[in-house]
Formats: sequence, structure tokens, C-alpha cells
Amino acid sequence: MTRVDVYPDGEALAHAVAETVAGAAAQAITRCGRFLWCLAGGHTPRRAYELLATDAFAPRMDWERVHVFFGDERCVPPSHDRSNYRMVREALLGRVQLPAGHVHRIAGERDPERAALDYERTLESVLGRSPDGDPIHGFDLLLLGMGEDGHTASIFPGSVDEPGRWVGPRRHPSDGSWRVTLTPAVLDASDCVRFVVSGPDKADRLADVLTGSLRPRELPVHRIQPVREAAWLVDRAAAGELPHDRAPRIDLEVHA
Repeated sequence: MTRVDVYPDGEALAHAVAETVAGAAAQAITRCGRFLWCLAGGHTPRRAYELLATDAFAPRMDWERVHVFFGDERCVPPSHDRSNYRMVREALLGRVQLPAGHVHRIAGERDPERAALDYERTLESVLGRSPDGDPIHGFDLLLLGMGEDGHTASIFPGSVDEPGRWVGPRRHPSDGSWRVTLTPAVLDASDCVRFVVSGPDKADRLADVLTGSLRPRELPVHRIQPVREAAWLVDRAAAGELPHDRAPRIDLEVHA
């Protein structure tokens, strides 16, 4: 059964995401003294990041113990207007007291393969790698989005994950641009996964993903199979095609 929380609009969704982050941070820091948070890029989560920098949320976060990672990055310089890092820096990182050494960005300005290998080493140094190649620790919270084609992070339809790789270069199937993305090998090890989806343009795809058959090659979001907790946070527009009754695979909660 997949948990789906539906919020009335984008602002309510952003508040729910910010509450999720603040709650997960408090739990992780109490449990093990640090909070390992992997961020989603793109437009949807930006407002939640902005909220986390406000007086309503920032004082609730022990920023000295927060480590920030990125699920994917476009192969552009960090100052580029399409950089996920730039978006997060403007919305959040430049507005809170988070130690510079705790921001683990993907070097999108480098050669994609080199950037992927370097970031995999960064993840290994924090998460640890077991003899069988799996992460010893997972992210405390992983935020993921979903594209209209069912991709998540930069795992696109038809792409193949190289066995054993935690991070790999990917070419966008439409425009040919390069990305660097985390793979299911490390994403699935996360303690808590939240998919965040908004807008009417995602409604048909969201319904297909949550109520249709599993098609991981066609719908990369189906490749994410966390070993622990996962749920979806969506706005009413994105949930417009979801069945509100007799949906055996989803546990739907509609918030006022």
C-alpha cells in the first residue's frame, strides 16, 4: 500500500514538505547526531526550501548538524540559471547558517563521468560502502520529484544503470544535454523517501505510476524501491486523475 497525501494547492504542499524536512531533521539528529538530507531539484520543491529559511522553520533546524546532498545535477556551472545547486543556494543555503563543508554539491561544470566518480567517492566517505557494494548508511531523508515522462532525478525512460554504480552520467533523451544522477543503488537505501509532485500536467502520469502496472524501463520512478519508508506528497491538481475510492494499491489522505 502506497501512502499518498494530497494538499489543496502548491503553497500547502510546500508547507507539508518543509514540515517533513524539519521533523526528519529533529529525529535524525536526536538519533545519531546528524541529518543527511538529499534534495530534489527542479521547480516544485523551491517554495519548500524558501520556507525552511524563514523564521517559521529555520530556528527549528540545527543547521550545524545538517548535511545536504543532491539527487542529480545538470552539467552546467554552479552559477548557471539551470543549476539545481544555484536554485537551492538562492532559496535556502545562502539564507541559513549551514557550514560550507556540509554542502555536498555535484560539480556539474566538470566532465560528466569525472563528476559522477567524484561524487560517488563523496557519498562513500559519508555513507560508507559495505563489502557487497551497498551503502552502510542511507540518507535520513530523500526528496524526489517526477517528470511528465515518469523520470525521477535524472533517471530517464530506457536508461540503464551500470551495476555497482551509485552515481552516473546521463544524457537527456530530448535535448541531449548531460546530467549527473544518483542511481537506485544508493537512493533505495534511504531511511525515508518522499516523492513531491505538483501541477495538472503531472496528473495523468501520476495516476499511471500509482495505479498502473510496474514498468520500470518505461517509468523510471518505478525503479525506486526503497527498503524503508516511502510516500507521496502531491497537490490537488497533480492528484486530479487519481481514484478517490476503491484504489487497492494506494492509501489516499486528502488534506483541507
